[in-house]
Amino acid sequence: MADFGYDVSNYTDVDPIFGTLEDMETLVVEAHKRSIKVLLDFVPNHTSDEHPWFIESRSSPTSDKRDWYIWRDPAADGGPPNNWLSVFGGSAWQLDEPSGQYYLHSFLAKQPDLNWDNDTVRKAMKSAMRFWLDRGVDGFRVDAVDWMSKDAAFRDDPVDENAIDAVPGYDHSSLRHVYSRDGPHLFERLNEMTSVLEEYKDRFMITEAHPETDDKITGYLRYYQGVNPHLSAPFNFQGIYLPWKAPEFGRFIDTFQAAMKPGYVPIYTVGNHDESRIATRVGNAAARTAAVMLLTLPGMAFIYYGEELGMHDVDISQDKIRDPFAGKQNGRDPERTPMQWSNAPQAGFTTATPWLPVSDDYKRINVHTEAADPSSSLNLYKRLLRFRNQSRVLRYGSYKPVTKYEHVLSYERRLGNEILLVLLNFSDLNQKLVINDLEGTIVVSTHFEDEGATVNGHLTLQANEGVVIQVSHD
Repeated sequence: MADFGYDVSNYTDVDPIFGTLEDMETLVVEAHKRSIKVLLDFVPNHTSDEHPWFIESRSSPTSDKRDWYIWRDPAADGGPPNNWLSVFGGSAWQLDEPSGQYYLHSFLAKQPDLNWDNDTVRKAMKSAMRFWLDRGVDGFRVDAVDWMSKDAAFRDDPVDENAIDAVPGYDHSSLRHVYSRDGPHLFERLNEMTSVLEEYKDRFMITEAHPETDDKITGYLRYYQGVNPHLSAPFNFQGIYLPWKAPEFGRFIDTFQAAMKPGYVPIYTVGNHDESRIATRVGNAAARTAAVMLLTLPGMAFIYYGEELGMHDVDISQDKIRDPFAGKQNGRDPERTPMQWSNAPQAGFTTATPWLPVSDDYKRINVHTEAADPSSSLNLYKRLLRFRNQSRVLRYGSYKPVTKYEHVLSYERRLGNEILLVLLNFSDLNQKLVINDLEGTIVVSTHFEDEGATVNGHLTLQANEGVVIQVSHD
């Protein structure tokens, strides 16, 4: 738990603080009864320094498992072997004084990197995958995959001249990571993982990677082109990082969708456990518009817990910060606070003291309260998901950008002669639109009172309103 579970000490069991392996098996069985698939977060790049593999690797330079991790002699000056930096700051190399060698940790020193160039390591990791797949798990979200392959010569990463605010030699962003990650064997390794999935029926994995290419779409496409797209797809994080402007999102989505080939599964998300929550970044009203966008685009939509309620970041006092990456800031803790279930103490999340504090707004923003309000964020998500589930157009239809507006993102989803028009107002002002030949009915709106309204050539979108229009046809 040095990095909240991303430091694995046993790949084939459940940490007792979360329950038992039997609990996990029960969860999968009960989820499947409800037609819910379960993906596990799989961490292939590194283990905990408390993993028996690393303990043995560290025990002696002649250990059978020494080469399971990445060990190197010091540089000529006695310092780290090269200039690679940890994501959490400082050198990515930790000196092991008894042996005089350094081991590589791309994240915390307590997270030593596995050596994926070692055949036995790869066999062990594939065996771990099978352990969970044999227990009915439907696939994996694969963590930090771009670090699974490194430069064999361990060359220094070049300085990033554009990283103006980064501390040289300390901040991870001060370098361009052309050798420390995204190495020549990355896609071979990922295809080995999909070959395991192929041994089972109807399994899939989502890869987490952050392309360092200037053209992010090209970076993401490499994961479709390099890995079996029927068994794997990459997270697309641009929905988190783009400024909240209709033209920016329009260019990105249009380009990304145009690059999708048959068999590719596009993935969209507007939040995750490492970044500020969408409601904090763009505001409550715009976050609802983002929900309409997320759940009407093709492919697979990922919703970070609490987004469906409109949960915000929580300011964490210095004495309650848990994130080792926090430094002088709150780190990633603000977006990781307890799920808000009710207006009971601790938001109904626990009767004990939670790991992180509950948001002050939990009496208003919670599942129980919002479930009773038809206009709530929770019920908007429910309407969108219900419509998405029932709509063949949203599940299987094509994507087509339509009229360009300064503040409104618009696109069509079409299947045969069925058409849905999606209009998303990215501004805080009403937008009057004239769309010739448009006749239809608003089937979903961020503004509950507009649902069911007829549209005939003219439409006024309220501030931050998103609508889905069922277009009439002869």
